[in-house]
Amino acid sequence: MKKLIYIVLIIGLFSCEEALLEEPKSIGVEVFYNTKSEIESALAASYDAIRKNSMNAIALHESFADYQYGRGSWGPNSNYEGLNATNITRSESVWVDSYLAIRNANIVIINAPEGTELSDDEKSKAIAEAKFVRAFCYFDLVRNYKGVPIRTEDNFTEYEVGRDTEEAVWELIVNDLKEAENILPDDAPLPGRASRWSAKTVLADVYFYRGMNSEAAAKSNEVIESNKYTLVPVNVVEDYANLFGPDVVTTSEEIFYKKFSHEQGDDYTMMLHHPGSGLCGAGGWYGLYTDIEQNNFMKNWTDMDDLRRQLWYNWDIGLGENTYLSLKFVDPEAPSYNNCANDYPIYRYADVLLMNAEAECLASGNISNTTMERLNMVHRRAYGYDPTSASPVDFNIADYNVDSFAELVVLERAKETQCEAKRWFDLKRLGVDKLKAIVKESTGRDVLDKHLLYPIPVAEMEYNKAIDPIADQNPGY
Repeated sequence: MKKLIYIVLIIGLFSCEEALLEEPKSIGVEVFYNTKSEIESALAASYDAIRKNSMNAIALHESFADYQYGRGSWGPNSNYEGLNATNITRSESVWVDSYLAIRNANIVIINAPEGTELSDDEKSKAIAEAKFVRAFCYFDLVRNYKGVPIRTEDNFTEYEVGRDTEEAVWELIVNDLKEAENILPDDAPLPGRASRWSAKTVLADVYFYRGMNSEAAAKSNEVIESNKYTLVPVNVVEDYANLFGPDVVTTSEEIFYKKFSHEQGDDYTMMLHHPGSGLCGAGGWYGLYTDIEQNNFMKNWTDMDDLRRQLWYNWDIGLGENTYLSLKFVDPEAPSYNNCANDYPIYRYADVLLMNAEAECLASGNISNTTMERLNMVHRRAYGYDPTSASPVDFNIADYNVDSFAELVVLERAKETQCEAKRWFDLKRLGVDKLKAIVKESTGRDVLDKHLLYPIPVAEMEYNKAIDPIADQNPGY
């Protein structure tokens, strides 16, 4: 079933690319973007670029996370001194694949209105979906680089586009997402594509990252109150396979995911395992690990009744007996290193519940029963309890003030979204001083300011003469 859905999603893309590349004189823009299947093939090209931007992007951020370390060539990232040459090259894929998706989205935006066999509703939905993709990619870019060149349907064919302000990028993101949330359907056409609720969730996260807590609380509450999503039950640690396993097609928790199969897979799962474990059929690079004695985040996480803590398994990777690897994503049947079938959760319901709890508390200056309940729903599930019923592990309002509750939610988010490339962005949105203090407490290491951003790729500056290689480069590179 998973293979079938993926084939349906990409078959139009491959047929489109084949026609354009092998018979360039047989098809033109004016005759291609006319039918629903043709426009969906063009949209598939945007999503395919997002899926390509996977392992490097995720592994980079996870090697920055304070609860674990990078190994080998990924190790320098955990020193927080800025990217070395190897990891600068890896960071370039974030830029290249994001702009590839943006270009493909712009092609849809500019051509859909002219589709002769498309209804007005189909045109508007195609444009809204393309703008969702564009906003999603710019959200990734602005958090990693700050201001970047803005390429829309009006200028995406121009070679030289200067670096726009960070504020201009945020404005484009919000405008695109507002259009998307108003036009996209309630249900995505296929798993892995955007719905109205995907757009609302990304918009909530944009507000959340920018410290606009009232807006983040309101928008995330819309997603929660839609009653479209529920937490997947977990009773024992093995049940996490129902959330993150390679055979999962979709779940009640999925809002927006990158979708993979053994036929069209990913290689991030390889980063988490040692070949001897048998937990990834293609072997393993064990490029990410933790140490429960040297890392204070893990050393202080002593509650083994928390099933999320049980997702770490002991494996000596040659760095001592206290090294642990993550069980969160496993695929024992993966046929090759880049064909792991675990979907990657960009946004799931647990993430929205925690986002809402923190944002609502900070916006209102109060811990309401609803706010506490949303935190407790995620916490209960982590201990094997019914998320919707009171449990012995519930947090109590009387034990917290606004500040300590917000800190509790940040910690809970780290535990819940471990290995999902969320922690580094969470630390960044808290502010530089808090980020540095938290990393220091967990790892004993100091974060240099240059480590907070990626460098603008050299290839971009060589190609795009509107960017000055000195004045426009991020500090420290």
